[in-house]
Amino acid sequence: MKGDYQDLVDEISALLGAPATLENRDFRLIAFGAHDSDDDLAMDPVRTRSILTRQSTAAVRSWFEGFGIARATGPVRIPAAPDAGVFRGRICLPVRYRGIVQGYVWLLDQEPGTPGPGPAALDAAMEVAQRIGVLLAEEAKAGADLSREFQAVLTAGRGWQQDMAVAALRAALGPAGDGLHAAVCVAPWSGEAPASVPGAAAVCVVPRRGGGAGEPGEAPGSGGAAGPALAVLLRLRSTDALAPALTAVARLLPRPPEPTAAAVGAVSGAGGAGPHNRAAGRTSAGASAQAAGAAGPAGAATARSATSGQGPARSASAGQGAARSATASPGTSAPGPAGPASAGPGAVTPGAVTPGAAWGPAGASPAGPHRMTAGVADPVRGLADLPAAWEQAVAAARAAVAEPRLGPVAQWSRIGPYRLLASLGADPVDDPAARPLLAPAHRELARTAEVFLDCAGQAGRAAAALGIHRQTLYYRLGRVEQLTGLDLDAGEDRLLLHMALKASRMA
Repeated sequence: MKGDYQDLVDEISALLGAPATLENRDFRLIAFGAHDSDDDLAMDPVRTRSILTRQSTAAVRSWFEGFGIARATGPVRIPAAPDAGVFRGRICLPVRYRGIVQGYVWLLDQEPGTPGPGPAALDAAMEVAQRIGVLLAEEAKAGADLSREFQAVLTAGRGWQQDMAVAALRAALGPAGDGLHAAVCVAPWSGEAPASVPGAAAVCVVPRRGGGAGEPGEAPGSGGAAGPALAVLLRLRSTDALAPALTAVARLLPRPPEPTAAAVGAVSGAGGAGPHNRAAGRTSAGASAQAAGAAGPAGAATARSATSGQGPARSASAGQGAARSATASPGTSAPGPAGPASAGPGAVTPGAVTPGAAWGPAGASPAGPHRMTAGVADPVRGLADLPAAWEQAVAAARAAVAEPRLGPVAQWSRIGPYRLLASLGADPVDDPAARPLLAPAHRELARTAEVFLDCAGQAGRAAAALGIHRQTLYYRLGRVEQLTGLDLDAGEDRLLLHMALKASRMA
């Protein structure tokens, strides 16, 4: 089919004596003619971008559609607009089938004063455009059939229904169904599925539905606001050639906004404020913790109001949490009389990924709980394992929301412990031991516990990652033990708490 489009575009280019490009109705590039001109203006920024990125921007699309090309039945001439990067005028040949626009053929118009294509040549080119319209309409119908069969596989119940759906999809794909594929989940997704995705064998929108863990039709983030998910079945050449597939998936996600000068200044003045400000912050926290240790319960209450903001105070020397001050992990030194703890080799440096950072000051992901992410499953050969691959893709997309450092495009093979946590389902975790710590009032304590466990229980690393004094860390860990009834010196208790904290992100 690709070769047919290229032959027809080359035929139009020969008829009109100018290189043509063919785009679908979503302005995604399908084929383009050879550009062998020495004229620098033969490739203006808009055409260059269309060929290099295989699509046009929303602004360019809006500009061209403003000339009525979607309703036109014949050639439309569009003047140049240098401010928009359109240095040369265009001739647009609408590609229609039974009155419905399927795409557009574009040619650069001649300079003013230079004769362009005559009516006879344009009529001949429109006849070729009609043949392109037939091909595009047939391809769209085949794509709709594939989308329906693909969706049936992902939403069918386990057992004979799923087996029948897989067989129907295999029949629709033909011999290509036995090839290598990767399932992709993009969520949350609003609107219809895109008309085409580079390298995709099938695309569909999967509605979110209720159900237990691993339901194939369940979109990432089972909360009602998560909404539907976009499912993509990508063709692969080999298990090692995932880069083109990941690039195609990344283009489905919204581009992050450019940082403003104010935001850059805020980062420079806060987290990236340099050694003096960071030292001042740590010294302040350390001084509060030391004052608490010296003044007993009353001092502890004052210190905790500035560091953890949690409930009634208790002595910093009570419980097992404070006992760690005498058994700090190797590689760290005890705090001096007036300065912060000195972190060992494992200390987190500015700009590094901070364990547990996604909790943020309010316990939520920095990008919000319903930001769009994508999950990519392990490659599968044939379609028998497609339902399981879809579950992998769903889990990877959920993990990218839970842990932003994994995303926005997360591969199942690289999400680590979230592969196991995803099998727990999308329902909120309600372990009786962790339940008090996961309450909104104790978000800072939950973040402290997660960072401590992410750092393998190394107090120096955890304190550096949190930007607090180790004595403050010990005090908070003591509060964690008091709330949960768990012993953070016991391996099984650590495992339980770590799993509960990570699983709560997946809910």
